[in-house]
Amino acid sequence: MPDAPPHRLAPPAAWLAIGAFTVFTGGCELRERDPPHAAADAAQVQRGQRLLAQYQCGSCHSIPEVASARGHVGPPLAAFGRRSYIAGHLPNRPDTLARWIAEPAALVPDTTMPSMGVSAGDARDIAAYLMTLE
Repeated sequence: MPDAPPHRLAPPAAWLAIGAFTVFTGGCELRERDPPHAAADAAQVQRGQRLLAQYQCGSCHSIPEVASARGHVGPPLAAFGRRSYIAGHLPNRPDTLARWIAEPAALVPDTTMPSMGVSAGDARDIAAYLMTLE
């Protein structure tokens, strides 16, 4: 059986997601894809922003547009949506981020991030806000 012509497109499995773009592994096409926060609605993002203040996340972190969030113990959370990793270990995805916020030691046992008693629903809202920070 002859080889496929070089201009033939590969099956969808040959597409890679990189940052905010999808790249065809043959290098033929680059197209923008939805950012990770695209599924979050505006109300959820606003709730997440308010919850960051309620749970006093700003005691340790500086967080854009969160009143009194000027902490320096933990890393600043500006541009969090562009980060590749959470805590240097975990892929930065909304579902992983929500779990990290709710149960940090369950994901990284030696973390210094304390468990703040954040419910799963509140953690999803907080993650939705943090993923918008670009």
